[in-house]
Amino acid sequence: MNPIYSSMGTTIFEAMSARARANGAINLGQGFADGSGPAAVLAAAADAVLHKSNQYPPMAGLPELRQAVADHYARHQGLNLAAEEVIVTSGATEALAAALLALIEPGDEVLCFQPLYDAYVPLIRRAGGVPRFVRLRPPEWRIERAALEAAVTAKTRLILLNNPLNPAATMTSAEDLAMLADFCVAHDLIAICDEVWEHVTFDGARHLPLIGFPGMRERTVKIGSAGKIFALTGFKVGWMCAAPSIARGLAKAHQFLTFTTAPNLQWAVAEGMATQDAWVQEARHRFQAGRDRLSTGLAAAGLTVLPSAATYFLSVDLAASGLTMDDVTFSERLVEEAKVATIPVSAFYAEDPVTNIVRFCFVKEDAVLDEAIARVGAWRDARA
Repeated sequence: MNPIYSSMGTTIFEAMSARARANGAINLGQGFADGSGPAAVLAAAADAVLHKSNQYPPMAGLPELRQAVADHYARHQGLNLAAEEVIVTSGATEALAAALLALIEPGDEVLCFQPLYDAYVPLIRRAGGVPRFVRLRPPEWRIERAALEAAVTAKTRLILLNNPLNPAATMTSAEDLAMLADFCVAHDLIAICDEVWEHVTFDGARHLPLIGFPGMRERTVKIGSAGKIFALTGFKVGWMCAAPSIARGLAKAHQFLTFTTAPNLQWAVAEGMATQDAWVQEARHRFQAGRDRLSTGLAAAGLTVLPSAATYFLSVDLAASGLTMDDVTFSERLVEEAKVATIPVSAFYAEDPVTNIVRFCFVKEDAVLDEAIARVGAWRDARA
């Protein structure tokens, strides 16, 4: 076995979900929404599998979906992408893998922001790259220019940005994005932007893509996910957007990973991108209501809840809540004793972790959230 994988354990998401199943716990750990997604998208998938081709679609994706993605970003983010600059992938994680494999040469360094999605580090290392970490700190989780300058070297080639950021539930400000753009241009870096949460934003905030900032159009890979946009995580339809000189290389890496993606799901996502803006907006409001419900309930139970500007998640600061245990201990005790599963945020660090923050998922039915709140409150009262 390659040592990158043989030394790896089960992901924290699967481990905590297994603990939830074993304990009959409410699973507020793994990030998937209750509900079935937009009916029009599901109907389009069913219709396509019965009445359209089920043979190999074009490697880079159905032309209709590539155009629908480009049109969607023109409409929502003011981008001028052509369909040829969109490569469809089997989920955003495959897009990340293809981008890293296409752009890394052995020894290249990649700047990453901790906390980070757990796939980043093994993918970088397996591509022959070297991850270099910029550590973000709660509660603001701000990206600072001084930290970037301290991490960059002559070997740095890429920067990998998750915005909005899971698990911190923050959105990078326009000021910080402008700083990042200037930094990338100054150091001749390509930015891989994991923007899967771009439509799951709250309080009227609008996502700003780094590719739209000065100097970034020709040096950015923008990654998106239909699974997050339509709350259909099992669809595993994603995409990479980049200027033609980069997109050609991305496509060559993609062709030797999954080669292509289920055609009926591509047809369905094309339908969704073209017609379901109202559903996406309604889902945003519904998820925000869930955020507020869980935040209010956990605060009433005596926990200090950090702000959540985006994603499916909010975090609790254990130290500020008067709890002396670390995040792993808290998560283990909560799933065993209160029957509520969470995720310790230290799992999102490759080194020097923050150990006092725990992540909760709030995109659940009201009754599920209320029961989880009651269980956490009873557990907290028992410790008083």
